[in-house]
Amino acid sequence: MNTLTDPSAASDHESSSTAARSTAVLAFDVGGTDMKSGIVVGDVNSGALEVLDVRRHPTPLDGARSGESVCARIVELTQEYRAAYPELVIDAVGVTVPGIVDEEAGVGVFSANLGWKDFPFTATLTQALGLPVGFGHDVGMAGEAEFRLGAAVGKKDVLILVIGTGIAGAVLCDGHRVAGGGYAGEIGHAMVPGPDGSLVILESLGSAGAMARRYTEATGTAVSGARDVVALAAEGNSAAVSVWKDAIDALAFSISQCVSILGTETVVLGGGLSMAGPALFEPLAARVDELLTFHRRPEYVHAALGENAGLIGSALKARSLAGGA
Repeated sequence: MNTLTDPSAASDHESSSTAARSTAVLAFDVGGTDMKSGIVVGDVNSGALEVLDVRRHPTPLDGARSGESVCARIVELTQEYRAAYPELVIDAVGVTVPGIVDEEAGVGVFSANLGWKDFPFTATLTQALGLPVGFGHDVGMAGEAEFRLGAAVGKKDVLILVIGTGIAGAVLCDGHRVAGGGYAGEIGHAMVPGPDGSLVILESLGSAGAMARRYTEATGTAVSGARDVVALAAEGNSAAVSVWKDAIDALAFSISQCVSILGTETVVLGGGLSMAGPALFEPLAARVDELLTFHRRPEYVHAALGENAGLIGSALKARSLAGGA
């Protein structure tokens, strides 16, 4: 069981249950707007993790020097957590970042949104902290968390899709996450057939951001997000129906390709659009079914770990270095 403790409850960390623990890992999930952190205790192998004192901080962007700025902030926050939790020994740190990531080398190869190129995160943080540092891709680690502790437990061939402003993915085959030198999982930029027969990237049709944009362009009426488009489509609004159908077709095409090529048996849907529930799951499954022939039909499940999946994945990576996984 994973317990996410409200940050407001941080003052309770000296309770007897927490004080009894001696070791912990510190996890960071770096995003384009903010970075989350939390201190993680418990047994990874049994899945009994506790994530304490989850905090959000603005990501310290500094152009080409954003890698240095992020690492400096992680060092500061590590010192703060150590001071706040003197009864715990932080024996490893986990860090996840977006973009192209070389996990083995510990390098952020490229991030268009955050500005770094070939930045040595693991080496920089290991030297500054004097601790083992687990480093990984944000969505890849979130997928690892769903696979080990969340919606995909017990499955072997899994596609995790996070559908929000953009689309990101993680792929597991035969029980192992595919890294591809940092390039695997970029499904949002995979080509799909567009409504006019041209090839476009999946994100341009299937993401929540694209749906809101395309509806606004088609009607001249702004919507607050993709959920509005889904609601309008359910009411029979012709423009919303068209935008929604295009999104479903694009998503189904990519999923069917994964099923055909990789043997995907489980599709985990996360991100804001997944909150549409049956309005997304049912037409998506039906359209994938139409695109497949003899292949096994995948099961569709909702992501179980929510917005802290990346943070939990970061902790898993750190714990593996600390000898806990």
